Amino acid sequence: KSYELPDGQVITIGNERFRCPETLFQPSFIGMESAGVHETVFNSIKKCDVDIRKDLFANTVLSGGSTMFGGIADRMQRELTALAPPSIKVKIVAPPERKYSVWIGGSILASLSTFQQ
Repeated sequence: KSYELPDGQVITIGNERFRCPETLFQPSFIGMESAGVHETVFNSIKKCDVDIRKDLFANTVLSGGSTMFGGIADRMQRELTALAPPSIKVKIVAPPERKYSVWIGGSILASLSTFQQ
């Protein structure tokens, strides 16, 4: 696929556009010995109190620029569903403005009077 950059230069990107986001799920592609993002989310939920796990599985929110890759919400849904117990409903929330979610959250936190103390 070809893209025109702001300076007018045209670049063509091949299968790299699929391999790069795949490293989020399979870090071993780039030689890292760590869990994929789906496994990290699963392990984080499992460390939480048993009473809230169901809610966490049903309200997993994607945020940040790395989540803007096409199809990432569907992929996360499939991967997390495969890891979760069969009786658990998994729902991935991917707001369109998620690229800015971290900044917005930080801005809200910084505006709180309790944070400024």
